[in-house]
Amino acid sequence: MVRADEAVAPADGGATPVRRPRRSWRSGLWRRGWIIAALAVLTALLMVFHSTVPNGWGNLGSLLETFLPWVGLAVPLLLALAVLRRSATALIAVLLPAVVWLNLFGGLLTDKSTGKGDFTVLSHNVAAANTDPAGTVKLLNGSGADIVALEELAADAVRTYSKGLAAAYPYHVVEGTVGLWSKYPIADTEVVDIKIGWTRAFRSTVTTPQGPLAVYVAHLPSVRLKSDSGFTAGRRDVSAQALGDAIEAEPVKKVLLLGDLNGTVNDRSLAPITAQMRSAQGAAGDGFGFSWPAGFPMARIDQILSKGGLTPTDSWVLPADGSDHRAIAAAYRY
Repeated sequence: MVRADEAVAPADGGATPVRRPRRSWRSGLWRRGWIIAALAVLTALLMVFHSTVPNGWGNLGSLLETFLPWVGLAVPLLLALAVLRRSATALIAVLLPAVVWLNLFGGLLTDKSTGKGDFTVLSHNVAAANTDPAGTVKLLNGSGADIVALEELAADAVRTYSKGLAAAYPYHVVEGTVGLWSKYPIADTEVVDIKIGWTRAFRSTVTTPQGPLAVYVAHLPSVRLKSDSGFTAGRRDVSAQALGDAIEAEPVKKVLLLGDLNGTVNDRSLAPITAQMRSAQGAAGDGFGFSWPAGFPMARIDQILSKGGLTPTDSWVLPADGSDHRAIAAAYRY
């Protein structure tokens, strides 16, 4: 049998045909997959330079930063395409976004808990339309938290929470739609004006056995994703600046902020707050700590932040209840 790529001398003794070299499939490993490789590089650049994505229209930069960890889903997709394309070029290029993602978020995958703290705090947007307030009360009472901040308190639900939490938390204060329950005395409560026309933030002094804490409870305005205007967050951003200014002027050294900030710590628009405070979720515990939406959490828009030398020793997310958010908690060493 004669192979198709072998030259065969003609019977009449004519000139021997030119031999055509076979194309090896191995040579295509480097020539294929350049589009996939380019997409991999663009994905890596998007994660590295996310802060340069403009917010001029639709707050695209803030939208990207809200869901930034999810950009990593592009890595297994690109990897699968590179394998199907049998491209060594693409396979090597996919390593770039993988390394960038691990550099940004890999630390969240390891357990950074350092044991029990001096006290535990909890924050929960209980939702005005909570379908099971009694279940939420049970969740809070069983949380083991010493200080509990609640946001989006409906007027007709305040009595339910006050009565249900009274035995475990003898001290509490409610201002507008936010409240604070504590096992320790609460004093010097002042409303914080976050420029929205009604009360959704305040500060109190909580006296723990280890010393005083300035505790801020806040619920910043909601953001919306609209087809005609993109990610609308203007009111939230104004409130973030006002809240950040109040915290910066706080005379008490050790400060906690508990609340629904409607944004993640990656969102540049929360910089007036996050630039001066430390996230418990990023410094202790493990995992991303996503808190919203409750059914399938995709972002941590509820926050526990601190400044003044408070050291988080653990951080976790509680099970879903009747709210569209999940409660978050953290332990601190004074």
